Amino acid sequence: MNEVNVLTADNRQLTTDCLIEVENLSHSYQERRALNNVSFEASCGEIFGFLGPNGSGKTTLFRILSTLIPITSGTVRILGYDLTAEVKAIRNLLGVVFQHPGLDVKLTVTENLRHHGHLYGLSGKTLHRRMAELLEYVGVSDRASDRVEVLSGGLQRRVEVAKAMLHSPRVLLLDEPTSGLDVTARRQLNDYLCVLADTENILVLLTTHLLDDAEACNRIGILDNGTLVALGAPNELKAQVGGDVVLIKGEANETLATAIAERFGVSPVLRDGQLRVECERGHEFVRDVVAAFPSEIQTVRFGRPTLEDVFIKLTGNPFVQ
Repeated sequence: MNEVNVLTADNRQLTTDCLIEVENLSHSYQERRALNNVSFEASCGEIFGFLGPNGSGKTTLFRILSTLIPITSGTVRILGYDLTAEVKAIRNLLGVVFQHPGLDVKLTVTENLRHHGHLYGLSGKTLHRRMAELLEYVGVSDRASDRVEVLSGGLQRRVEVAKAMLHSPRVLLLDEPTSGLDVTARRQLNDYLCVLADTENILVLLTTHLLDDAEACNRIGILDNGTLVALGAPNELKAQVGGDVVLIKGEANETLATAIAERFGVSPVLRDGQLRVECERGHEFVRDVVAAFPSEIQTVRFGRPTLEDVFIKLTGNPFVQ
């Protein structure tokens, strides 16, 4: 990625393509370790997602990056600023969308954005032009005069994103942005985030427990019990699984697993009431295993690896959404 010149809140100019640098970040709530030595870098122009089940540490990481809770161990730099010592400067560079709605539903879309813009010192033609740009980006310009309470959940989420982008932040942070939305609304919002990342040349960093959201990211970090277990592009991570994933359910799974291992030289893993086998040319394996054990097998299916398969392979745990 090419370097870009970034003008920070105090007019200090940085020449960098790395907007967030995190080194050995840890955080505990009394005896519970929520984050354990998490390190990563994220750059402008990309959508970077953190994927993990509930309790994996995503929300804690989001709260630290959005300056809601202080750092207790490790280092975080955002556009060169140290999050421990330069919180005020960093806040001016962030746009934040929380998991729970932050709009006044009794106000119109325009009124919500106008009042938020005033908080950042925007007014007049500058604010009006910026509002028009963002509402066009997120596809809500035709609903600008409507009260928020009459909008669908998906449209309200788009307005939240537009509001967070009003002051032209360099980093847009979103906590579970598509939670509660239907499939169509989720896809549309992810499309709008791609447009914003490219058009505004910003970093979009989000947390999610939804596999579809993670697939839409340029890169993802997979969190499990506070530990970053994988980092990379979705396709790169799925390539680590290799071949196909075959799921087999039998009348006596443990006995069947032993028989399959002896017959085919594979290593079936029993999880959630079915056997999971990683192998090349899954369609041929399905044919052969059904022919070998026709009476023992109840159901069988196969497909290319998913991010859920990556999580299972790396952690040994089911991915509970």
